[in-house]
Amino acid sequence: MRADRVFAYGAALGFLGDLVAGDPRRGHPVAVFGRAAGALERRMWRDDRGSGAVYAALCAGGAVGAAALADRAVRSSVALRVALTAAATWSVLGGTSLAREARAVAAALDAGDIEAARARLPHLCGRDPHSLDAAGIARAVVESVAENTSDAVVGALVWGAWGGVPGLVGFRAVNTLDAMVGHRSPRHLRFGWAAARLDDVVGYPGARLTAALAVLAGPSPRTALRVWRRDAAAHPSPNAGPVEAAFAGALRLRLGGTLSYAGRTEHRAVLGAEHPAPAPADIARAVRLSRRVSAAAAALCVLTAAIRGGSAPGHGRPGERPFGGRAVGGGIRPPRRREARAWSPTVSRRARPFSGAGGTS
Repeated sequence: MRADRVFAYGAALGFLGDLVAGDPRRGHPVAVFGRAAGALERRMWRDDRGSGAVYAALCAGGAVGAAALADRAVRSSVALRVALTAAATWSVLGGTSLAREARAVAAALDAGDIEAARARLPHLCGRDPHSLDAAGIARAVVESVAENTSDAVVGALVWGAWGGVPGLVGFRAVNTLDAMVGHRSPRHLRFGWAAARLDDVVGYPGARLTAALAVLAGPSPRTALRVWRRDAAAHPSPNAGPVEAAFAGALRLRLGGTLSYAGRTEHRAVLGAEHPAPAPADIARAVRLSRRVSAAAAALCVLTAAIRGGSAPGHGRPGERPFGGRAVGGGIRPPRRREARAWSPTVSRRARPFSGAGGTS
């Protein structure tokens, strides 16, 4: 079975696993990676970009290499390949936990318990909650839901569809490193530069797909497209900008503005300035849009992989030669090992509770 179809079946199972079970409270693979990366950072930290680049390469490259070795170890068994893909997909996705955390904050706000909402907010983002009122917390949650729909779901699926298990694992490793060190604190301004730039690169396709699906799946497609095109470039993040702008337009909400993050105050551009600021009731609307976008991305990536695998030469078409085999004496001579080789992977912040998804929202 081609790697495309293996990904299609495994990713579908993994997405369903996340939908049903979410993340485990203990022993999550991303948390294990985060602890290992944290230990390595303490040994490697230097206040320069070069050390940070080596650190990012070791962490991300090690994760991709381990995933490639695991994928190669099960290559002889279709069932094990599907199981490995399903397990990797479930491990890197965080849509269910993202929705659960957002709803927990909304429930606290609905109950009028602002302190409980402030205590819960760090489970979603790194924003300082102590100076936020109910409206500020609601805005922080909506923005985090938007950004992490890309980081915790769509981006991983896009890279998985392209690179299989190494693509899934590599994306999550890079995104987790960005959440751990890719911010502008005094300690990580230079050391985390490479991790942040690498995250910008790998997050690019998933962010654009997330924004496009928010336009298509949201209740106000024209407004979402207009706000995306008009306001996204003003956001300091090249990937969060399109996603948050598209969500702002789709939900007809005003996002962006002043925020306090990691001890710093930032004044960000306003997205969808003509609309009202989010209220606690808008959190549920943002979660519903996130779930629709996630489901659409999963369906798109799975169907694309299945169609690509099913249309490959030698799959179910009489007379075709599978995998480049040559007809010899009425039979098929197996291709040489070099020719039969499947795809080869070329995929080169504090870890969040939902599968390590991070972000600066």
